[in-house]
Amino acid sequence: MNQAFLNSTLRELQLFIRSPRFWTTFFLVVLIFVVSGPYGTLERMTIGVRLGYWLIVHAVTWAIAIVFSLAAEHLLRSRIASMFARMMIGSLIAALPIGFALGVIDYAFSGEWTEMDNGLHRALFALPLCALFCLLSWMTMHRQIALATDEAIVTPPASSSTDVQVEPEILARLKPQNRGALIRLSVEDHYTEVVTSRGRELVLLRFADALKELGTTPGLQVHRSHWVADAAVDRLKREKGKLFVVMKDGAEIPVSRPNLEITRARFGPA
Repeated sequence: MNQAFLNSTLRELQLFIRSPRFWTTFFLVVLIFVVSGPYGTLERMTIGVRLGYWLIVHAVTWAIAIVFSLAAEHLLRSRIASMFARMMIGSLIAALPIGFALGVIDYAFSGEWTEMDNGLHRALFALPLCALFCLLSWMTMHRQIALATDEAIVTPPASSSTDVQVEPEILARLKPQNRGALIRLSVEDHYTEVVTSRGRELVLLRFADALKELGTTPGLQVHRSHWVADAAVDRLKREKGKLFVVMKDGAEIPVSRPNLEITRARFGPA
């Protein structure tokens, strides 16, 4: 596995860990299983034991399925267009290790292996849980994952100190006196406003094309009309229920709702 793959996967794992929506979904599912007591747990276990059992089962199975689904989401990106299909494939493949994990958990609670005494049967038993996980995770997290993917494509990792630093292509479009360290980009009608440490200038260029010319400058698209450079961000600010990125030059850039979690993960709490 290359470094880019590991970095991208870890970035998306952090999205799950930091997402209140994901954890709300997780605990609601656990509660449903505790109350309904499927697979005979309602008859075999008291409410306390059942809570512990399903909490452990879902924590372990979701963790395994997350890793496999995100790995498949990356590895199959060039072969399968649908993000949901890629994540589902990874989740279903995860049924094999999940089947083994379920056997260990059952043994810990009952002291004996259940009648599903081989890995294949346990994997088949785990398939519905894997499909359920994938569906719920995709419904709650697909926007954030897509944003993280776009960020990784648009803003590649900064090169090491031993690499040759390449000037972002977009600076060549500016007047010589305005060429400096990138601070932010913003949409202005059919133009893109480029703000640098030496000035600002409107460039007749689509915003999406401007983002492709950022080179290795670390930064984040926080809104469909705004990109900010990491080094130019001072802090986050919340005002009247809305989140803003406060730049070191005093400018306040709005953060759109789909970008809230990834912005907080990058720049810290408001």
